Parts: sequence; C-alpha cells; structure tokens
Amino acid sequence: MKRVEAFLKKAGTYYLATMDGDQPRVRPFGTIHIFEDRLYIQTGKIKEVSRQIHANPKVEICAFMEGEWLRLSGTLAEDERREARQSMLDAYPQLQRMYSADDGNTEVFYFTEATAVFSAFTHGPEVVRF
Repeated sequence: MKRVEAFLKKAGTYYLATMDGDQPRVRPFGTIHIFEDRLYIQTGKIKEVSRQIHANPKVEICAFMEGEWLRLSGTLAEDERREARQSMLDAYPQLQRMYSADDGNTEVFYFTEATAVFSAFTHGPEVVRF
C-alpha cells in the first residue's frame, strides 16, 4: 500500500474512474493518503463524483509516471470520522482553503478489496493487493 501511495503522490495527478449509471466518468484527482493503515482519497459531498461513489463504490485509478503506470481498482468505503477528514486535510494543507473537517461537505473514502497493478513496457505487471 505504501508503494501505491508513494507512486500516486510522486505522479501528482491521477485519474479516478467512476460510473454514472451506465456511463463511465473519469476526472483528475490528487489526494492520496494513508491513515490508520488504509489508503484514502478525498472529495466534496456536493460533487457529482461523490454521488457516483455512493451509488457504486467500485472505482479505478490510473496514473502514469516516468514510463510506468499504475492501475488501482477496488471498492471505496466512506469514513465519517472527523479524525480521518482532518488527517487528510493536514496532509494537504492547500485544501484547507476550500474544505474543513467540520464543513459538512468534506468526505474521505478508503479502499477495500484493492488491487494495484504496476506496469511498464520494460517489465511485466507487478500486482499488489490490500
């Protein structure tokens, strides 16, 4: 899990895919954080991505960096604890201009049943599950 977090943080931007009914939706994301041995992302409850995750928590992330790419698939579970939201905001202080742990909008999700596949043209796939 730490390797996945490190790759995504170094990449800076990754792309999160959700489903909107029968239509896939992909958008850039940048938050990734380990809290209490779980891998988290963050968004706002007012966003369409939040509605899509709540309707279907199966997602996939893709990022590319320095000739290697990562695909991370899994199911997201919301963590409604203030401590989890604050931990994410502490890890990304720039978010504190738009979000706060108690604003009623900030939400964090962690991966369950996750499979990460690191791939490159120079080596075969490497699979990490957590």
